[in-house]
Amino acid sequence: MPPKTPSNDHAPLTYRDAGVDVDAGNALVKAIGPLAAKTMRAGVLGGIGGFGGLFDLKACGYSDPLLVAATDGVGTKLKLAIETGLHDGIGIDLVAMNVNDLVVQGAEPLFFLDYFATGKLELGVASAVVASIAAGCKEAGCALIGGETAEMPGLYDEGDYDLAGFTVGAVERDRLLPRTDLAAGDVLVGIPSSGVHANGFSLVRRVVAESGLGWDDPAPFAPETSLGAALLTPTRIYVRQLLGTIRTTSAIKALAHITGGGLIDNLPRVLPRHPRRRDRHERPAPAAGIRMAPGGSPPRRPRDAAHLQLRDRHGPDRRRGRCRPRHRRPRLAQGRSRCLRHTGARDGGEPVRLEGKPWSAS
Repeated sequence: MPPKTPSNDHAPLTYRDAGVDVDAGNALVKAIGPLAAKTMRAGVLGGIGGFGGLFDLKACGYSDPLLVAATDGVGTKLKLAIETGLHDGIGIDLVAMNVNDLVVQGAEPLFFLDYFATGKLELGVASAVVASIAAGCKEAGCALIGGETAEMPGLYDEGDYDLAGFTVGAVERDRLLPRTDLAAGDVLVGIPSSGVHANGFSLVRRVVAESGLGWDDPAPFAPETSLGAALLTPTRIYVRQLLGTIRTTSAIKALAHITGGGLIDNLPRVLPRHPRRRDRHERPAPAAGIRMAPGGSPPRRPRDAAHLQLRDRHGPDRRRGRCRPRHRRPRLAQGRSRCLRHTGARDGGEPVRLEGKPWSAS
């Protein structure tokens, strides 16, 4: 029996038939152009659309620069944006998680690139996300010089998308942080967060699910807004505030970006290494203004802390010079630790000064 030959009666398949809309991709690139143009700064050569973004470091005026690079995403906070349909702040989160990693090393963010991946490109959603990325870049003072949009049918569920960001900054060699002269007696200053930022949302979503609340319900901690909108408050970008301080004073010795590992994991990353051996179950007392994600309780072990953020909702009890009752210390292992407490004013996002005071666990 002769083999069957392919029939030529049907029309040839196209990329669109396979689920990829090239025209939608081109329309997105056209929409991104004006947004990226608003982020331009000294050093940028050309615009978007080439095979790579160009940047002239000499135009920035550095004399002996080091380049600092970072990459990050926003984790499962994306799921909340997708489920609520609120996409106009998630790009700020993306920029913040990257540029905040640069500035804590003393570096000025220079340029940013993004990666947007989805199963089916929805022009309205993608445009809103990229617009918020551009807004974050403008706030951080870095240029959006390129990116990638990937439409991959079958890889993502309907309506889902993923984000990644990449940034490069520069710092003069002699201004790199952390410095090597950190010592006992240095003051620890905590700058309040804007909320949960973009870490720990697997825990946040689990807590909300078990509470029975919906994203449209009033937020228990902010009844004037919905729970979804409150939790989607964009991550605070600390670049301008910190760079301004670094450039006008030599007092800053080290900075730490408090992300997924909380204070326990992130502060040691900038501290000098000491020969003294530490027990892995050792833990510092939580600061007076530090709270876990909603629904959490003090972790039993350091590694149980999914996310700790500096908050500034409840000031000190000035009559006694100590924290209000809601900040009572949890029980710790036997031994002595340090309890951190607030001092000074805390208005308009200004730094919160934290002072150490020895105390015995009880």
